[in-house]
Amino acid sequence: MRIPKPSASSRALYTPDERRRRDESVWTLVQGILAPVQFLVFLVSLGLIFRFLVTGEGLFAAQMSIVVKTLTLYAIMITGSIWEKVVFGRYLFARPFFWEDVFSMLVLALHTAYLVALFAGSLTSGALMALALAAYVTYVINAGQFLWKLRLARLDHAEKLRSSAALGNGSSLTGSTS
Repeated sequence: MRIPKPSASSRALYTPDERRRRDESVWTLVQGILAPVQFLVFLVSLGLIFRFLVTGEGLFAAQMSIVVKTLTLYAIMITGSIWEKVVFGRYLFARPFFWEDVFSMLVLALHTAYLVALFAGSLTSGALMALALAAYVTYVINAGQFLWKLRLARLDHAEKLRSSAALGNGSSLTGSTS
């Protein structure tokens, strides 16, 4: 798959001030820790769901793993909103992450619907697992959106560094070294 190169005409993901705030914020580190933790919880939970669906065993473990996955999702969404406020001045729907945030609302809605159905006892165990799997599919898509943005931000930053280096090398024809 070909990754598009950011061009001078495309809008950068971060302004210089936003990049500085991102790099200085403790919330960037929090997001960097929570994202892989959430993914690990997701993988364990997915295994427990499949175990239940295949063998009929481990319903409680599967249900509790989905609750834990949902709680980690809430944690990353809350801290992510704080991060977005620090970096972009908005808790949600900042320009660079607008569509990721829109899709995140679907992810949250499905995970929350699971919790409501579980605690209300309104769905069968099979229907609960189907709802959890639907929530997990949206989670994977949303995680992919954020990974794509991270990749584009890195490409954009690398391009800016190359441009700066080229300008620096081109204007320094005196032969001095530092």
